Amino acid sequence: MLTFILRLALVSGVLFILYKPGAFALDKVEDLAGRKVEVPPQIEKIVCAGPGALRLIVYLDATDKVVGVEDAEKRWGSSGRPYAIARKKLRDLPSIGPGGPGKLPDIEALVKLSPDVIFMTYVDARIADNIQEKTGIPVLILSYGEAVEFGEPLFRSLELVGDLLGRKERAEEIISFIKESMQDLKKRTENIVEEEKPAVYVGGLGYRGTHGIESSWAKFPPFVFVGAKNVVDEVGREGHVFIDKEKLIEWDPEVIFIDEGGLELVRQDYQKRPNFYRLLKAFRQKSIYGILPFNFYATNIGTSLADAYYIGKVLYPDKFWDIEPEKKADKIYTFLLREPVYKIMRKDFGGFGRINLEGGSFKIEP
Repeated sequence: MLTFILRLALVSGVLFILYKPGAFALDKVEDLAGRKVEVPPQIEKIVCAGPGALRLIVYLDATDKVVGVEDAEKRWGSSGRPYAIARKKLRDLPSIGPGGPGKLPDIEALVKLSPDVIFMTYVDARIADNIQEKTGIPVLILSYGEAVEFGEPLFRSLELVGDLLGRKERAEEIISFIKESMQDLKKRTENIVEEEKPAVYVGGLGYRGTHGIESSWAKFPPFVFVGAKNVVDEVGREGHVFIDKEKLIEWDPEVIFIDEGGLELVRQDYQKRPNFYRLLKAFRQKSIYGILPFNFYATNIGTSLADAYYIGKVLYPDKFWDIEPEKKADKIYTFLLREPVYKIMRKDFGGFGRINLEGGSFKIEP
């Protein structure tokens, strides 16, 4: 009997030493699709799948927890995605599947890496539930939202991830920074009379790939931030839209901005159809300007704000007299990424500047 009691005491002591309060408990959280998901209280390993998911983790300074990335992150390199420029070592991590719009992660790769949580974007609840069931790993859906301006879905996503990964304070800082930037842009331009605003257009926008001048956006966020008069808004809906060239001639905007992610396609199109471009007032008057890629694997949030300040400087220079767009861009990038990456973006795409026709090709002039 004494021997049994001693053994029981020994086992109990070992269990007491090994036991950690909450070690076997699960927390239940609600993701952006309204799903209730149980997650471990301590999350040390994560993966991100889908457009823009990894970007949010970089903003939150939580890349030390990432154990795998999509092949697309490796294949694309860092070009066009400031978060990838700032965290190049992420490309060296193991693969979790192909990546890219509409591509789901590889189940076997997920099971092998065994992250504590999988963060996903642009999937519905059914797909997330299916991956969660097959892997036994919690899947949380994040969202950038459908609204024109950055709003609650994006901010709730940052708050959710921040809470789970011990980055709550950082999430609050990011949300405040984005809100304050949008408020500053609005304050600078809200009193401009509508009749005094030039008609503007943006072309070359990326959307599930690169496109030429006909690729545009109704309620284009950088335009909305500065109250610009976007001719495309008359289509009556928000988001990406392909515009007929005849319609662009009909609108004949006074100022055209070209997303430099699609600049090469615009160059090629100009060489084939120079007469079309010469019909546009903005081209004849050299009122064509380059902006950094707005959309590359979801919206480049920092770039969107930087583009807005540059657009404001072009359209309303007296309202942005104190802004140097290049320096402002790096201030934004440095806050969100902890690194100034504007010079690299300029090297890759051309940077902010006027686009002039010269010898049948485009030239970016600072």
